[in-house]
Amino acid sequence: MALIDTVMATLHLVVGGLWTGSVLFFALAVLPTARAGNIRAAAFESVVSRLTMWSRGASLVMFATGGHLAGTRYTVDSLFGSGRGHLVLGMLALWFVLTGLVEVGRVRAKDGLAEKKVRTPAEKAAPFYLGAALVAVLLLVDAGLLLN
Repeated sequence: MALIDTVMATLHLVVGGLWTGSVLFFALAVLPTARAGNIRAAAFESVVSRLTMWSRGASLVMFATGGHLAGTRYTVDSLFGSGRGHLVLGMLALWFVLTGLVEVGRVRAKDGLAEKKVRTPAEKAAPFYLGAALVAVLLLVDAGLLLN
């Protein structure tokens, strides 16, 4: 069982780090480039699509691995009645919010991209992707607090 727990914890940390990092990279590097019109519509659409697919897959992995870790490390009482449990539940809520923001950002960007525009779709999607970046930072802070 220790090996399974180690694999789950490692997978959880690696996927979580890659997911939050990809959202931050997109919001801080790709999105400003698109908002300035310095990227082709097809390239921006491809990056948006890949981020969305990665986000969907990562959210499933995070839910499965996090569920395993929570199930083996916490009881219902300790999840709802301790500071560490509240951090775990907060993390779960933040993962759902992150997934939702990436999905809504995709929908906002997709409309104008069908017309081969870049600036307008990027502007419409920006609040959602920037919100996702903020949530990604909050997730990393939450994970850091759980390390103590």
